[in-house]
Amino acid sequence: MNNYKVMEIQEGSLFSAPLYLDEQFILATPDMQFSKELAAALLEWDFKEIYSDGEPRIEEAVISDKDKLKQALEFYEAFQKYVTTLFTPGMLKNDLTFSAIAEKIQAACAIIHLDYRTFFRVPLVYKSEVELSYQISHAVTSTIIALSIGVSLKLPEDQLIELGVAALLHEIGMIKLPSKVNIYKRDLSLEDRKAILTHPILSYNLLTSLDFPPRVCVAVLQHHERENGCGYPQKLKGDQISLYAKIIGVSCSYEAITANRPHKKAKDPHSGLLYFLKNEEKQYDDTITRALVNVLSLYPIGLYVLLANGTKGQVVNVNPANPRFPIVQLSGIPRMGRAYVQTSQEQGLSIVRPLTKEEFESNTW
Repeated sequence: MNNYKVMEIQEGSLFSAPLYLDEQFILATPDMQFSKELAAALLEWDFKEIYSDGEPRIEEAVISDKDKLKQALEFYEAFQKYVTTLFTPGMLKNDLTFSAIAEKIQAACAIIHLDYRTFFRVPLVYKSEVELSYQISHAVTSTIIALSIGVSLKLPEDQLIELGVAALLHEIGMIKLPSKVNIYKRDLSLEDRKAILTHPILSYNLLTSLDFPPRVCVAVLQHHERENGCGYPQKLKGDQISLYAKIIGVSCSYEAITANRPHKKAKDPHSGLLYFLKNEEKQYDDTITRALVNVLSLYPIGLYVLLANGTKGQVVNVNPANPRFPIVQLSGIPRMGRAYVQTSQEQGLSIVRPLTKEEFESNTW
């Protein structure tokens, strides 16, 4: 591993391999610019040298990790506000047009093409000023996951846009249901559940009446269909279900499994992925499931974990070369507050198990 003097590293340098503080702690992942703030902090801590297997370079055209995250953060905040207006019943006739929504989806695609995992880091640093309804947060997150799967499957741009529009509006019919059904802070009655089963048809009818493309409308209608025929509303199987619907079915199901609801406790992201990998009832398409795992990785960004050496941390970036060993931000490191570490089999840095948020924040478990 090469050593580099902090004072001699040019501001804005990009290293081709991770930067290490020592044998364990990662300072920066590849293509994160070496900033003057980082240099000042290192010198303040009396670290005069850092290490890397890579070499520094200056590329003005490369978008830094910090810039990508800022761009994703700004879009995410604006996108949530936009979706809130779409799901307001009185706004339907004015704002619910394919061209307007496609423009927003195209902007999301531009960021996802840069690095779709950046979007999954946004919730780690972004807190909404207002409490969003489950319906809004579900639509936003499902859309980002669906588009990321679409990019992973190398869908062309026009299909990505159609997929994104369908993912965003897959439950738009819910606003046609009685208001009590859309109150997510209570358990659902049997009557409520029966009403909810009609939402794919309501969504389909609404979008066809507004001249949305047929493939978008069909995807919205079929997103609750399942490979084994156990879905609804038409009990379709396998190839009878459109590709968009299969992607949205996996995306929205994963989001629903890993989000808190009044009538169920959320699974952690790792357990949510294991549910799809097992696919015990053969509900989901294997190709789409593999794409989901490829997008989120085995230990998804945001997951709280316990390491073999007894320390706790949170996954902040994945390791595509070896999904078992993501980059984790440790909690409670003296003098540094938190530090990054590349997990591995060595020196007690392997992941033992996921932690709940309560376990992570407590002193015991």
